[in-house]
Amino acid sequence: MIFMHEQDLTRLAQQIKQWGRELGFAAVGIADGELSTAGAGLQAWLAQGFHGEMDYMAAHGSRRSRPAELVPGTVRIISARIDYFPPASADAHAVLADADAAYVSRYALGRDYHKVLRNRLQTLAEKISTEIGEHHFRVFTDSAPVLEVELAAKSGLGWRGKHTLLLNRQHGSWFFLGEIYTDLPLPVDAPEASHCGTCQACIDICPTQAIVAPYRLDARRCISYLTIELKGSIPLELRPMLGNRIYGCDDCQMVCPWNRFAQTATLPDFEVRNGLDSARLVDLFAWSEADFNERLAGSPIRRIGHERWLRNIAVALGNAPPSPAIEAVLDARLGYPSEMVREHVVWALEHQKRAVS
Repeated sequence: MIFMHEQDLTRLAQQIKQWGRELGFAAVGIADGELSTAGAGLQAWLAQGFHGEMDYMAAHGSRRSRPAELVPGTVRIISARIDYFPPASADAHAVLADADAAYVSRYALGRDYHKVLRNRLQTLAEKISTEIGEHHFRVFTDSAPVLEVELAAKSGLGWRGKHTLLLNRQHGSWFFLGEIYTDLPLPVDAPEASHCGTCQACIDICPTQAIVAPYRLDARRCISYLTIELKGSIPLELRPMLGNRIYGCDDCQMVCPWNRFAQTATLPDFEVRNGLDSARLVDLFAWSEADFNERLAGSPIRRIGHERWLRNIAVALGNAPPSPAIEAVLDARLGYPSEMVREHVVWALEHQKRAVS
């Protein structure tokens, strides 16, 4: 560990924030690693089974709420946020209202954020090393047992909203978070008070009522979980509630009053690719596995694989108004090798025919 005077550490913290802005981050904050209260809350959430099949949420024991156990020597966490809402994307409300269109969560319309953030955080950490000499650090972007919202809140980047996402008065919630664990005893920033008040618009709007209480999400009902994390069949009772959402869900963010002040992305990485901001369901359902892998190279969507892609779109097609075009593309997949895909196709066909009768 490098020993520096308090005045030098204060100056360094200011420099880190300036370097962060130069690298495209909207803001950078610094927190200590005291997360005991958040750790207790996590354990209670896990005990209720709200994490569903996300076994990794429970697999790391106390390391998630004890940064120094995850990265020995850690005394501070540098948190950074970066705006991602694509500036030229089709209107999200209009896409949701068009049952024949495919709704993709706005964060997934561009390049995979993991690489974008990790590279910039690594550059920031190495710039610190260039300035003061080698320091012990590790960079994270939604890639390890890190309580990123809690750390970001502690570092003054915003507060946790009732939908469990971080909120900021000037930037809403359309942003990504990333962290640098470091052994530098930098001065910490003051947390921001909550500004949700009595509003519960996010709770009321949730299509599956996955926000079971303020700040409490049952992931098993969340459309983002169902379309991204869940590996098997989507529960029958929840399928109609998915509407045309084929990858993720933004309803709780779209209705949040603070997102009136949200900023659009400044990095070209987050611009819309493959027309996914307003693509047609029948067109996407026709993609072969080779099409899927080629067109979504570098996209976060590729991680779910072609099978789950077809599963999700089949549900959306079943929820769409009946049409010969939809029935034709579903019929074409009845012999698909995956039993899971076939089962969702059959369900979709039944819903199409039921709607006609």
